[in-house]
Amino acid sequence: MWSYIFKRLLLMIPTLLGVLTITFIVIQFVPGGPVEQLVAQMQGRNAIGESGGASGATYRGRQGVDAKRLQEIRALYGFDKPARVRYVQMMKRFMRFDLGESFFYNKPVWQLIREKLPVSISLGLWSFLLTYLISVPLGIAKAVRAGSRFDTTSTFIVLLGHAIPPFVMGVLLLVLFGGGSFVQWFPLRGLTSSNWETLSLGAKIVDYLWHITLPVISMVLGSFAIITMMTKNSVLEEIHKQYVLTARAKGLDEQSVLWRHVFRNALIPIMTGFPAAFIGAFFSGSLLIETLFSLQGLGLLSYESVIRRDYPVVLGSLFLFTLIGLITTLIRDLSYLWVDPRVKYD
Repeated sequence: MWSYIFKRLLLMIPTLLGVLTITFIVIQFVPGGPVEQLVAQMQGRNAIGESGGASGATYRGRQGVDAKRLQEIRALYGFDKPARVRYVQMMKRFMRFDLGESFFYNKPVWQLIREKLPVSISLGLWSFLLTYLISVPLGIAKAVRAGSRFDTTSTFIVLLGHAIPPFVMGVLLLVLFGGGSFVQWFPLRGLTSSNWETLSLGAKIVDYLWHITLPVISMVLGSFAIITMMTKNSVLEEIHKQYVLTARAKGLDEQSVLWRHVFRNALIPIMTGFPAAFIGAFFSGSLLIETLFSLQGLGLLSYESVIRRDYPVVLGSLFLFTLIGLITTLIRDLSYLWVDPRVKYD
């Protein structure tokens, strides 16, 4: 197994290099780079879509700008150096886990990510917990009562929730409960109130839950169907296996058969997805939900960075998330060994 882990760790290096290299090459040809962005702001125009990219090709945004001033702007963002030099410098920084500094926020990328993480953690972690805490018991109940009215009704409800996009559900919840056309039970924006710092501990918890309720509901309703149906099908498959018939023949009651035998084996495919889902919860973000509820999370940060051509944020966050994704994939594969001793990587 250690040989397998070592090989997988070695494979992460070319994968990470490939992702960063391709992205770096692509952004050299994207029009409206950071230099154009700043020049356009100085001239009161929008540089997005104008010809010319980060590599320094000719673009209309330079017209009317003093050549010396333009050279200073290029030097400010490091574009006075050839692309290959900037690529090597970027890779050296990333090897030290230095993600660089944002062009437009004037802050280190690490600091920006830390500032946005509370929102993304709140949305992702609550969505993860509620999805599994509701979907797994519901899937088991549906499997035990397969074909009943409860099974049919619950299937219709979870599939209906899955069919409604989270953004549409968010708009509907705001209209119903956020002061749209009916009642105003929940706030329209933000993760906490403006006076959150002055509140007591209990009041802070209530205020936080009050703000996060509608965004989380918007995100989790569409997630129930996949885990619920996966759990149901997995339990149904195990119930009809020979070892279950043998356990019943030995006189075990249905509860013992279900929880001591069926439950453990049925949850193997679901449990192996826990590491990826749990780690992903800390970095997941929904751009539309964050925009709708005015939440400053990683999803909105990534979108704004791409639009503003803030390349250090784009590449730095890509490096971090790709590395986390590769490690999480390895943990997911190893989790098969922990939950199912029959699996061997030798």
